[in-house]
Amino acid sequence: MSGSSIGQRLVLTSFGESHGKSIGAVLDGCPAGLEINEKEIQKMLDLRRPGQNMISTQRKEGDIVEIVSGVFRGFTTGAPITMLVWNSDQKSKDYESLKTKLRPGHSDYPAMVKYNHFNDHRGGGRFSGRLTATHVMGGAIARKLLKVSLGIETNSFTSQIGKIKMEKEFNEKMTSSIYKNEVRCPENKTAKIMRENILNARKRGDSLGGIIESITTNVPVGLGEPIFSSLESDLSKAIFSIPSVKGIEFGSGFLGSEMNGSENNDLYTIKNGKITTVTNNSGGILGGISNGMPITMRIAFKPASSISQKQSTIDIKTKKEVILQVKGRHDPCVVPRAPPVVDSLVALTIADHALLAGVIKPVL
Repeated sequence: MSGSSIGQRLVLTSFGESHGKSIGAVLDGCPAGLEINEKEIQKMLDLRRPGQNMISTQRKEGDIVEIVSGVFRGFTTGAPITMLVWNSDQKSKDYESLKTKLRPGHSDYPAMVKYNHFNDHRGGGRFSGRLTATHVMGGAIARKLLKVSLGIETNSFTSQIGKIKMEKEFNEKMTSSIYKNEVRCPENKTAKIMRENILNARKRGDSLGGIIESITTNVPVGLGEPIFSSLESDLSKAIFSIPSVKGIEFGSGFLGSEMNGSENNDLYTIKNGKITTVTNNSGGILGGISNGMPITMRIAFKPASSISQKQSTIDIKTKKEVILQVKGRHDPCVVPRAPPVVDSLVALTIADHALLAGVIKPVL
């Protein structure tokens, strides 16, 4: 499988399958001298780890990370950083009936055709959301690199589950509340309603989708390599590597298409001696280049495809329609586990562009 790596100067390679022995990541291009340890990476992995509550899959993986190379005496050496997580709670027998029966909403059919039935179908194989743990391994290091070198921070959170939306606009004071509930919504009242809706969907054997919002602050002006490696292009590519993502918008996004130019334009002003804009409908990016304003994104996730309701499908062996009831342990909603994954991919992309622009020096 080509396409397992992302980045130009800071390159993340993801490997492993959902039910294989292990999953892992290799991060190449990280400058030498960054202080990092397994506990810092583990902290982010724990935020997306499954089996922690009733609104996620009950697959219980410890997701204990091991740094195999690239870190010595607590500092990056400049060599590729290899990280491993061993799988321990697979139940592959749940997928025996799926060898020939196509799961609606899943990659089963196109993957079978593309790889001539040699792909590992168990738990979704390479197409499983479990592989987002590899994004987080690399992303944890990129986040630390951006924080210590440029003061850049990303906060992603759940703003919508199904039709339930946050009532207020996110502000900096809400940051500490993101992980105070299972849904990862900084508005506690709304989070309770979201949780109830997810549990109700699970009882019905159904699932829900939602929206993650992401805000990145302290990004310097000038990151992005137009035309085909613009900051929006590369952020979008990274975000679409997350299973279930079906849409992304920056700033005013689709709503901006309903505005007049006089409404959507961000007027320039001077604040504390610095050029800034009164509004941020551009989402922090103009012409594919960061403009110094916060980078704001909204990311749409479809409902999880594995549901326990009976559905009509095709048995590719008999070429006949059959009824399928998916077994196994699955998320009734993947959105609450996505914020640390989005944080990680945003950090990886911005750190890559910061290295390309020479904003982060080769040796810290």
